[in-house]
Amino acid sequence: MPKLFEIKFPGECKTLPEGFWVSPALTHENETPWASSVRTFIPKVNTYGTNLHKEVILKDFDRQQVTFLPFEEDSEGQVSLKRGNIHQFQLLHRDCEKWVLELHVLASDLWFSDGVAYPKLPWLSSDLLPKLVRWATECKSSEFRSTLSLLPVEKYSVMYQQLKEKYKAMVKVWPEVTDPEKFVYEDVAIATYLLVLWAEEREEKSLTEKQSFVDLGCGNGLLVHILTNEGHPGKGIDVRRRKIWDMFGPQTLLEEKAITPSESFLFPDTDWLIGNHSDELTPWIPVIAARSSYSCRYFVLPCCFFDFCAKYQRRQCKKSQYKEYIDFITEVSVVSGFNTEEDCLRIPSTKRISEEAEAEQRRAHYIQSRQKATGPTVYRSDLRSDGCHGEEDPDRTPNSSWGVGFQPRDKVELVRNCAALPRDFVDGVVLQVANVILGLTEDDGGGSSSGWNKGGSLSVSEVAGLLEQETLQLLKKECGGLQTLLKNNHQVFRVEGGRVYIRDWRDRKASRADTKRKPIAPGALKTRACWFYNHHPQRCPLQAEHCAFAHGPDELRPSTKPLKKMKNDAFI
Repeated sequence: MPKLFEIKFPGECKTLPEGFWVSPALTHENETPWASSVRTFIPKVNTYGTNLHKEVILKDFDRQQVTFLPFEEDSEGQVSLKRGNIHQFQLLHRDCEKWVLELHVLASDLWFSDGVAYPKLPWLSSDLLPKLVRWATECKSSEFRSTLSLLPVEKYSVMYQQLKEKYKAMVKVWPEVTDPEKFVYEDVAIATYLLVLWAEEREEKSLTEKQSFVDLGCGNGLLVHILTNEGHPGKGIDVRRRKIWDMFGPQTLLEEKAITPSESFLFPDTDWLIGNHSDELTPWIPVIAARSSYSCRYFVLPCCFFDFCAKYQRRQCKKSQYKEYIDFITEVSVVSGFNTEEDCLRIPSTKRISEEAEAEQRRAHYIQSRQKATGPTVYRSDLRSDGCHGEEDPDRTPNSSWGVGFQPRDKVELVRNCAALPRDFVDGVVLQVANVILGLTEDDGGGSSSGWNKGGSLSVSEVAGLLEQETLQLLKKECGGLQTLLKNNHQVFRVEGGRVYIRDWRDRKASRADTKRKPIAPGALKTRACWFYNHHPQRCPLQAEHCAFAHGPDELRPSTKPLKKMKNDAFI
């Protein structure tokens, strides 16, 4: 097979890269010289119809080469080989010192590419080959398991495509302020994971009924809606009702209620508890599951770092904060009597590690054996609920709370991004800071002494020094404080590298690119007054027709914020 491209390993790599290849000739193990497998490509967006795209993978351990033979299979089982796309990777050891990875292609002139099942040749040679070498020579290993390590990936991919197609219309009618592209498809992916996980559990345990669930801190409720629609009985509970709840219909059970860890919030008849980005509830979910019943399982996807009654405090600097928190939840799970497994979800989020847990088998088997041995259940007033004689457990009284110190979030979410501060207060701070910066010269902080005056610059700490203590105390109650207020007023200020500048709207790079904001929609022009026209000694550096803001009250237009049309019957 003709060689198309090769790449050399780094000069310091003079021995066989560990883990890159296992050859019987080099390891002296009794293995077969050949191995083969068949894999099926399942694209994220199916454009192939009923045709399946597969490839045979042949591994030649003695020659240290892998050959890929792609083929297509139609709905009737007819197979056609893509001869032009047969290719091979080979690992060679030259001059007893240098390692080389080569790409061979059977017929490069016949190569077909669609960028999905059939990659482009430049991508194989310029992207994949260097990555293979880099992965082979890297020593660092991931803190977490590989993606979807606990599930059959093919089943997951097929179901994800089905659910994505089924619920994609949600993106168009999303009434919340959050990004629908992210949240809809993330919840579809989480629902897919749980549905496949539960299907595997039913098969393994010979269960006939679909598992029930309760989603604690269910948020927008879409995950509950999907799981319910797919036949699993359950409900969601959250302290705050969302607009989107009204779109789901009566079959999706969602309760607006504050959750406090106590005997009032146990779920003895529920198979699975779910904590999807459940924040302060996350460490409590293993405890609630353990106290609900010996057969209750749970699934959590931790995001924000909370301990039982406060923010989580780091204890080890050798781990990432995320890894340390995942280990903390695992520790809580083990102490609560669970067998716990981690997995990495395929979702558009940096927080992708989930934990799935079921009761430790010895505990479950023992309780089951005792139930069978004792025969019919006998209820007596002098027996505690756990079957023991004596006084009632104080932790089992109806109103008791073993979550002392736990503070559920407020029903009304407070806006703490400086947007709710009094307008006069914000305008006063902006004017005070801007006047000081405009008064600086080039020697003081980088200002311009000619043309339109944009002043100098101040560090954020220097800006704080200008303000009264009462003003600073009010800003401290907001997330991000003073810096958030300055960034909110991006018409006037540019905050970069910890320093505050007056924004010059003539500089398009400074006014648009560094803010990473979307271009202003035509309907949003002239809906706010131009600060520079009203307050700068030289007025606005732009002519009125080039400025996005209104030069005087005659130019001011009413706001044209688009209103999202809600289709309440779309998913009933």
